[in-house]
Amino acid sequence: MLKIFIIGPAFPLRGGPAQFNENLCAELIKEGHNAQIISYSLQYPNFLFPGSSQFEKSGQAPKDIKIHTLINTVNPLNWIKVASFIKKEKPDFILFRYWLPFFGPCLGTIAKLVKSKIKVLALTDNIIPHEKRIGDKPFTKYFINNCDGFIAMSKTVLSDISKFTSNPNKVYSPHPMYETYGKAISQQEARTKLGLAVNDKIILFFGLIRHYKGLDILLEAMADLEIKKLNIKLLIAGEFYEDKQAYFDVIEKYNLKEQIILHDKFIANEDVRDYFCASNLVAQTYRNATNSGVTMVGYYYEKPMLVTNVGGLSEIIPNNKCGYVVDLSIAKISAKIIDFFKNNRETEMSLNVATEKKKYEWKEFINTLLKLYNMC
Repeated sequence: MLKIFIIGPAFPLRGGPAQFNENLCAELIKEGHNAQIISYSLQYPNFLFPGSSQFEKSGQAPKDIKIHTLINTVNPLNWIKVASFIKKEKPDFILFRYWLPFFGPCLGTIAKLVKSKIKVLALTDNIIPHEKRIGDKPFTKYFINNCDGFIAMSKTVLSDISKFTSNPNKVYSPHPMYETYGKAISQQEARTKLGLAVNDKIILFFGLIRHYKGLDILLEAMADLEIKKLNIKLLIAGEFYEDKQAYFDVIEKYNLKEQIILHDKFIANEDVRDYFCASNLVAQTYRNATNSGVTMVGYYYEKPMLVTNVGGLSEIIPNNKCGYVVDLSIAKISAKIIDFFKNNRETEMSLNVATEKKKYEWKEFINTLLKLYNMC
């Protein structure tokens, strides 16, 4: 049995990283390890956070998981205190969740203070951020130089690590499936709960809306005349993290109002299942990407997916089998949407997803993580 501290967001902080960390902690506990989470008392200053809230508005803390709410990302004295707590607890290793250079000074300092006695591993969602800012490279380099090993959930990120360090202790393991949103329900039940028409053809665009995710590209693809004739609807479910007017302008320009169903809000954990179960096809028309939790929720609910051929997305969706891998082209995206609905691909692709998803169970990820621990 190993004692493991996962360092990253957890309840009551919201979002994909928090959900992932809680899933990982629970799975490690199932495997017989003493796993705990060290989370943030202050994750982002409010002026740096573009959403409405950093916290869950409902729900309860996960049962049987110990969460220490300790880290203040902008207080160096706090970093010293957290490092002292970790050294006192004497875990076999700590696993930092790293996805943004903003965390580099804080997490890098904690790592530096404990690494002489404790193995320091990093789960790297992103090394090179989607939206670049001043300080990205030095902050990331500082963090990476204080880690003993790295696990990446896309081959793109695994390659990016080598741009900052020659450390050979790095492994790849695909993003596991999220299993915390509840068992699947019928499409009819999900649509009834969301107030959607039972017989509509629905594409789901899910998650926080930022420029790099390419919602505007998908909206332009929806303007295809054949898509309009087929009466295909786009369900947008997520909170805008930027000015929404640009998207509304596209909707108005192409007269898409009748095709768009907009649920402009952060989707609570208890509602995630309904959106995926209600959809026929999940679309991720990203401009750039590393890995995506949305894809793994899609896998769990056995939904065909359309993804653009960028970053880690194309690594995990077998083209024309579990969905489509499409070049970043409006015309090509439109063509695949038409193919899916006109040729009734849903049943066959859903069965393929049900088989393919077995690759993304948590046991495989944990085995790779422990392999990394033994390498360091």
